Formats: sequence, C-alpha cells, structure tokens
Amino acid sequence: MKRREEPGIEANPDAENGELIRILHLTDPHLFADPEGTLRGLATQMSLQRVLAHYQSGDWLADRAVITGDLIQDDSAKAYDRFRELLLPLNMRMHCIPGNHDVRELMQQVCRVPPFSYCAHEEIGSWLLIGLDSCVTGDAGGLITAEEFERLSDTVANSSANHVMVCLHHPPVDMGSAWLDTVGLRNGEEFLQHLQSLGRVRLAVFGHVHQSYDREHDGIRVIGTPSTCRQFLPGSEDFAVDDQPPAYRRITLRVDGSSDTKLIWLNND
Repeated sequence: MKRREEPGIEANPDAENGELIRILHLTDPHLFADPEGTLRGLATQMSLQRVLAHYQSGDWLADRAVITGDLIQDDSAKAYDRFRELLLPLNMRMHCIPGNHDVRELMQQVCRVPPFSYCAHEEIGSWLLIGLDSCVTGDAGGLITAEEFERLSDTVANSSANHVMVCLHHPPVDMGSAWLDTVGLRNGEEFLQHLQSLGRVRLAVFGHVHQSYDREHDGIRVIGTPSTCRQFLPGSEDFAVDDQPPAYRRITLRVDGSSDTKLIWLNND
C-alpha cells in the first residue's frame, strides 16, 4: 500500500485542493514502559498495535492523525518512546494533545519532534486544525485557560481557512454518567460558546471518556471517540468498564464545512 514519502506531503490530491481531508482519530492508548503492561486486565500496547494494524490493512488512507491524550499510563519517558516507535510507521503528520495521565514535559520531548506535533495548528486545504491543552495538573478533570482561549482566538483570526476543527482531551459536554461528568471540562459551556463566537468552528473532537459521542451543539459537531484499549460503561452512576472492544475513528472533512465519520470497532476475536 502506498504511503507518504515525507511527513506533510499529501497522498490525497483532494486534500491539496481543500476538497476532502481524511483524519485518523486515535485516543487514550495508555501505554506503559513495559510492553506487556495492562490497564484493567488489557495489554494496552498489544491493543494499540491491533488498532494500527487494522487501519494499515485497509484502503482508507488518512492525511493526518489526531491523538487526543492519555498517551501513557505510568509517567515514564520510555512509554513515550514506545508510543513514538509504534506510531512512526503511519508516516504522516500527527497532532498530539495531552490528557490527564500525560506528563507534559516528557510528552513534549517526543511529540514536538516531526512528524509529531504538540498542541499545534495547521492549515490543510480549506480547514484549520488546532489542538488545545485542557489539562489541569493533579486533576482528572479539565479546564481551558484564558491563555488557551486567547491562543485559539488569535490562531483562528490569523487563519484564512474557511473551517476549523478543534481537538482536546476532555469532553465539553455531559456524558450522562454521574462519575464521568465530574471529570469532564469544567468550563465546557463557556468553551462551546467561545467556539460559537469564532464563527468558523465546525467540529470539536475529544477523548477521555472511553466511549462514543456524536451530537451537534448550536451548529458545531462534537465528537468523542472510544479508546484504543479499555472502554467505560455508558450511563453508569459509578465507575465501570464496558466489554466493548478497542476502537478508532475515521473522519472526513469536506470543503463545505461538513464532515463524515465512521467509528471502527475491532472485533473481540
């Protein structure tokens, strides 16, 4: 299967014309320095490898990958090295955003080296992609700071793109799960209002919740993707894991500002 020769070169000619941009959304791999490290009984590296192999075996080729946080679980530099080694064969630019389990200093050492980027922005076709840091040190919940709001506003104002896709870790909406809604984005309503005020934001994509979400809020499509490892039980009052398999999402951005998406669940076989 043909892949890009260099990071940042488009394999999809439609992307150069702004007609069609394909985004691979991965989230919450929770890797360990130990390749056999497990999270709630599941070996996270093997699970991520299954997800990547499934993507690479298909004929749907992404132009960019977005990884929305919780790259690692054990606070180790070696886990980030492992993440880099596993993702490099994708051979495309990868936008990485920190999650509450990430260690910013260690993550930046790996994710600020191409083809990875850290909370970066990029114009591709008629779209602007931007990653935001929603993490609060020592807190599983999230917050968009005044500085991040300002950076978002300035980036959009200085962009000629017609449409904007914003990526973050924490959900800006309630998930209908009592325990999970205590660790979402603390200022989610303010965040969505801010996106609305910018006028060009069409899509907001998040991780953290280990389950699927896809709804429109005042003209902005808000999408959450399940983890590449363990999932949480939707609608649960207390913490509970689900028996759903690992997953990833295909997102297609169109020149008119609309988007198509397909959630891919890996069979438990």
